[in-house]
Amino acid sequence: MAVEAPIRIGILGCAEIARKLSRAINLVPNAALSAVASRNIDKAKAFATANGFPPHAKIYGSYESLLDDPDIDAVYVPLPTSLHLHWAVLAAKKRKHLLLEKPVALNVSEFDTILEAVDSSGVQLMDGTMWMHHPRTLTMKDFLSDADRFGQLKTVHSCFTSAADPAFLKNDIRIKPDLDGLGALGDLGWYCIRSILWAANFELPKTVIALPGAVLNESGVILDCGASLHWEDGKSATFYCSFLSNMAMDITAIGTKGTLHVNDFAIPYQENEASFTAGAETRFNEPVTGWLPQPSKHVVTADLPQEARMVREFANLVGAIKNGSKPEKKWPIISRKTQLVLDAVKASIDKGFKPVDVLANFSDVVQGWFLYVLVLLSFGIVLVFWYKDHDSPLYVLNLLTTADEIGRPNSWKRHEDVRKTLKGPNAKPSVNNNTGLGGMNLFY
Repeated sequence: MAVEAPIRIGILGCAEIARKLSRAINLVPNAALSAVASRNIDKAKAFATANGFPPHAKIYGSYESLLDDPDIDAVYVPLPTSLHLHWAVLAAKKRKHLLLEKPVALNVSEFDTILEAVDSSGVQLMDGTMWMHHPRTLTMKDFLSDADRFGQLKTVHSCFTSAADPAFLKNDIRIKPDLDGLGALGDLGWYCIRSILWAANFELPKTVIALPGAVLNESGVILDCGASLHWEDGKSATFYCSFLSNMAMDITAIGTKGTLHVNDFAIPYQENEASFTAGAETRFNEPVTGWLPQPSKHVVTADLPQEARMVREFANLVGAIKNGSKPEKKWPIISRKTQLVLDAVKASIDKGFKPVDVLANFSDVVQGWFLYVLVLLSFGIVLVFWYKDHDSPLYVLNLLTTADEIGRPNSWKRHEDVRKTLKGPNAKPSVNNNTGLGGMNLFY
């Protein structure tokens, strides 16, 4: 039986996390580190040299060039979240399988656009939540699923905090509104939300309430926040994430019969083993001086680091697709559910910590975009008829494609300057600022 060729993976960008994934790809036999791209080719060359790329690996000075390479099967995308929509969609259209760093998008509407491209092209998508692939995660899930030892889930608490230094808080992309505008919620809160959904068998909560006291920087990016999640059957959860608090990454899940604790869920203390504690049917002893039985410690060994196991699983799925299988839908589904809850937490913060219905929040966003598009289309139709007798269609097109300027000071003057450029300096003004639309702020 012939040995199948490894899945050839290219990396878009030279982010710090890409160093970890480069090592992971080199650790598994069914994947090959085949290319890296950066907008600066010298940076890409230096990255390849420093991170164990083989001599035959390709180095590109643009992301497009890598995506156009027919010898690349899949791409890892560790770009800033604001760039995910464009590059993930383009990668899918080029039929590249996607290992997409978390958070997967700025909101679920963007992620749905990515999923449409993925489904249309028949490629695999998996997000970069590494702890999901550690063997400890499966062992912990076995305990949570044991009706005799754990019972019914009642509540979960999760936290992921990491105190950032001043340089991080000033310069890192994760605190820049135009790059990773979700801040600590997107970077650390993603893990907390995923862990809660994992414990709840990925059943979405009904309501989310952000906890008062969230800390935002001067640009409005979240540095520290928490939230409570509530299900219709009465179970609940809380989480806390922060760039301002000391390192912690805990899960506590409490059931009617048992309790699970883990103190390093996102990144284990050690690569080759990880542990958790579990207690079942615990009571006080007599005369209330201790616990009986005491929670037990469970140690799980790992043959590979969790990020390498993630790459191995991803490559297995891609290989199966190349042999005629369909993409595995589980991973996009749980990514989308995580993003839905994250969006609801962000909405609750924006609304002054009011309760937000998780699914209704998504509907509100969709309706808002629909109304926005409807207004633009209606406005465009009015403009076409308004100028049909004496103005250039190119001017109308320019006005529509720069709709974001409408309502800003002097915006109509700028459009009039464009019209004169198109039709000549002696063109008759198209708007009378005394009686027409000029000077009106149509969107206020």
